[in-house]
Amino acid sequence: MKIMALVGLTFAAAVAASAQQGPVPLHDGAGATTLSEVSNLPVAKIGNDDLIGVTVYDAPELTRTIRVSPEGDIRLPMVSQPIHAAGLYPEDLEKVIAAALVSDQVLVDPVVTVSIVEYRSRPITVVGEVRTPLTFQAMGNVTLLDAISRAQGLTENAGSEILVSHQTQGADGKPTTFVQRISVRGLIDGSNPSLDLALQGGEVIRVPEAGRIYVVGNVKKPGAFYVTDGSESSVLKALSLSEGLDSFSSHSAYIYRLDDSGKGRKEIPIELKKIMNRKSPDVALEAGDILYIPSASGAKASLKVLEESIGVGTALSTALIIYAH
Repeated sequence: MKIMALVGLTFAAAVAASAQQGPVPLHDGAGATTLSEVSNLPVAKIGNDDLIGVTVYDAPELTRTIRVSPEGDIRLPMVSQPIHAAGLYPEDLEKVIAAALVSDQVLVDPVVTVSIVEYRSRPITVVGEVRTPLTFQAMGNVTLLDAISRAQGLTENAGSEILVSHQTQGADGKPTTFVQRISVRGLIDGSNPSLDLALQGGEVIRVPEAGRIYVVGNVKKPGAFYVTDGSESSVLKALSLSEGLDSFSSHSAYIYRLDDSGKGRKEIPIELKKIMNRKSPDVALEAGDILYIPSASGAKASLKVLEESIGVGTALSTALIIYAH
């Protein structure tokens, strides 16, 4: 498919470009122009659960690696109060630690160095219809295309949208989540650069499976067929995918589509012979539809039998995400 070829080319280009660029600092202010001397990680704000290295010159009893607590604090021996580290750059935390050592009369003129050993506060998770689902830390400038590239691109069964969940703080101070829907086609062809979101960490990127249509009854190749790339599907296209009608097929057919309640299906009769003879317009199909072609004898299977034959019950059908447009 054309869009999948574009995906491959775009991701290959992104990987090549990232291979030519070194780490990019996240902050233009003081202390952001160098890399951590211990771990060679880009200098960024310290976050909860990050592992930092604290070195106090001529004080080995205070030199150690420390995991930032879920509350954003660290503790040092002989310092009475926890030191809040989250939200500070290493250079800023150096000053805070030095001031605490002086305030508690631990040292007179301490020389403190703080480095980042491991980041855990900026996870980006990529799941769903990608070739290699993964979680990585958002270091440097990371965009949505970068994240998909790290996951080795989309699978051939990917749907037409990418769902990006962001964690933010609500007006009441409690964490909240909002989801952005990004068009795969728009992201890949670059027609709207704003779709290539800048990621800060904490995002969950989910690529849902494309919706499917089901063709059952008197066709040569019954089965489920993906509706990908935002492409439209119809009765004639479905018959083509199922390699045409079998012998002794009825002149009529039925579409079973989820009703407005999502708890059942409504039956939509269609005049199959007229559609095939171009005497009646083709009928559009939606993801999740069941197209049933009974035999010419008039015998008709029940909806329950049809759903069981393709392994799709009502409960599962209500969970289908519609991708056909």
